[in-house]
Amino acid sequence: MIGAEHQEEEILGKAYDSRLMLRVLRYLRPYWKLLAVSFVFLMLQTGAQLLGPYITKIAIDRYIAQRDIAGLDLMALAYLGVVLVGFIVVFIQTYTTEYTGQRAMHDLRMEIFSHLQKQDLAYFDRNPIGRLMTRTINDVETLNELFSTGVVGLLGDVSIVFGIAIMMFWLDWELALVCLTAFPIILYISRFYRSRARDVYRESRLILGRLNAGLQENIAGVATIQAFGQEEKMYRRFQDVNLSYRNVLLRSIRYNALFFPVIEVFSALTIGLLLWYGGRQILANTVSAGVVVAFIQYIQRMYQPIRDLAEKYNIMQAAMASSERIFTLLDTPETLVNPAVPQRSKVFNGEVEFDEVWLSYRSGEPVLKGISFHVHPGEKIALVGATGGGKTSIISALCRFYDVERGSVRVDVNPASFIQPSQSAPV
Repeated sequence: MIGAEHQEEEILGKAYDSRLMLRVLRYLRPYWKLLAVSFVFLMLQTGAQLLGPYITKIAIDRYIAQRDIAGLDLMALAYLGVVLVGFIVVFIQTYTTEYTGQRAMHDLRMEIFSHLQKQDLAYFDRNPIGRLMTRTINDVETLNELFSTGVVGLLGDVSIVFGIAIMMFWLDWELALVCLTAFPIILYISRFYRSRARDVYRESRLILGRLNAGLQENIAGVATIQAFGQEEKMYRRFQDVNLSYRNVLLRSIRYNALFFPVIEVFSALTIGLLLWYGGRQILANTVSAGVVVAFIQYIQRMYQPIRDLAEKYNIMQAAMASSERIFTLLDTPETLVNPAVPQRSKVFNGEVEFDEVWLSYRSGEPVLKGISFHVHPGEKIALVGATGGGKTSIISALCRFYDVERGSVRVDVNPASFIQPSQSAPV
């Protein structure tokens, strides 16, 4: 069981899979109106971000330069109004997005739970309870984080970056080109960081799977470990895996500690270059001071989405891995399918007949081999045998907790109630 669970955890897939993403987004389809509202307010939020620096530019060029106090007061009120509107817009957009995500994830959790209830006992023999709980709770919560932070945040960041670029070119295309000279280098650094972050993330997931499997094995088998005096051996084994997990997380910290300061350095260099070039343009009377100040604010707001890249990329990776595991569970077919219109006996006499019944929990390892007996109504019998002889398996076959491979189980000698392999008649 532990090996199977560990093997499953190693299936991580891509950092982004369009097929999985489209399937995940289907759960948002019933709430498309709320999504439309969230998108509208996301665009309003972007507009509020773009409007603030432009108001600053007007205040400097039109009113501060002309010593117009009344106009300056008006611009200060306008800026304050934009801030307040931005607060309201962000609140509505965040609430709507979170509300939609919670509703969609509620539906997904119910679908997973309903699917689990339809599985036979053999499925639960193959899948540990801890894994199924992780799929239903933890993995679904990871997808909710994708909706609330990842996808929406990514759309917002992209719209802000493009909106700022358009505003900068609209105000002064020469200054815009100067400010964007470092962008190709930043994109290359971001690509380098993503590749390293992806490798570290996948390695950490693999080691974490081994860590969980080892811990589960130790706790479940603690009596055996203590009986054979293997505490020291198991301690060293756990310590090795734990050290590996610590080291890979430290690598991730190093990449983050390098990436964020580099972005800050390029942000400062861009502002310094802007002050140098823009200052010369101001002295030459080709650019107003308000434009330079607006550009400084736009640059600071443009680099913020780049700083958020690490968090959103990790969220995307985790969500893709979680969605793949969830859909693998949901795609598992039902072994015992109930008929659409089950046949029910009006009178249950209690006659039971096993006819050459074969039953296996694992393929190729039968626990019942050609079992045949007949119990008449009202007759009492006893199943006697050593542990592992098949007593519980006979009851499981009678209740159809497991499907028989060969033979049939008859109840009240009614052909409609035969329990045979690959049939769906009720018991």
